[in-house]
Amino acid sequence: MNECPVCGREFSGERGVRVHHAQVHGEPLPNRECGACETEFYSEYEQKYCSNACREEAVSFAGENNPNYSGGKETTACETCDAEFEYYPSEKPGRFCPDCVEMDGWRDPPSLTSDDNPQYEGGKVELTCEVCDAAFERYPSNVTGEVSLCSEDCRAEWLSEAFTGEGHPNWEGGTTGPYGQGWNEVRERALERDDRTCLLCGADADDLDRNPDVHHIVPVRAFVESPVLTEADAHTLDNVVTLCPACHRRAEFGGASRAELRHRAGIA
Repeated sequence: MNECPVCGREFSGERGVRVHHAQVHGEPLPNRECGACETEFYSEYEQKYCSNACREEAVSFAGENNPNYSGGKETTACETCDAEFEYYPSEKPGRFCPDCVEMDGWRDPPSLTSDDNPQYEGGKVELTCEVCDAAFERYPSNVTGEVSLCSEDCRAEWLSEAFTGEGHPNWEGGTTGPYGQGWNEVRERALERDDRTCLLCGADADDLDRNPDVHHIVPVRAFVESPVLTEADAHTLDNVVTLCPACHRRAEFGGASRAELRHRAGIA
């Protein structure tokens, strides 16, 4: 028979007295013995010691008893003074002895200039500008694409020529072709009306060393594709404005609304 140590009630099995003691007397009976102090205690889990203090007293973490032990210290030579010193292999490999590690000399950053730079590609290369044929130099890492251009002015001129017709990102395969009859006349009238000055940024013929562009507010292709209109119908003074090449590109890409362009030209 199993007897309750508090009230003396007897039970046929150990489990009965344990359930009784926990429910009636408010605490479970001990089920383990501490491996250090041999005190009996209760734990729901497999536990060898009754407390952390007993565990620390019984278990040594020194040397080989440490679960992270990697064979102790190793000996190496200091890269600065050649003196031998010890270090733990679990840490990064030792390079400097305790005396030299306090010095600043080893902290000097490595030289990354010219050939010492791992990304060095032989310095600048000489290129020829696709627009003005001028020779110029540039680092290989700054050479992009197949076109070499020496300045922003040459880049703008190249874009002005390259982004026309099939080169324009909005090209849809249509044909505006030569603007045909009426274009030269309305172009000249637009330049005179706008004083040969870009209506968006104010650049004039003197600034550009040539006349500005004349831009169709409603594209010529919209007239060509209409079943009742022709390209000649696009060449009216209320459908054209004077723009410099840069602003012309901006307008082509939707950077200036048709309403703004008409307002700048004084078109009702």
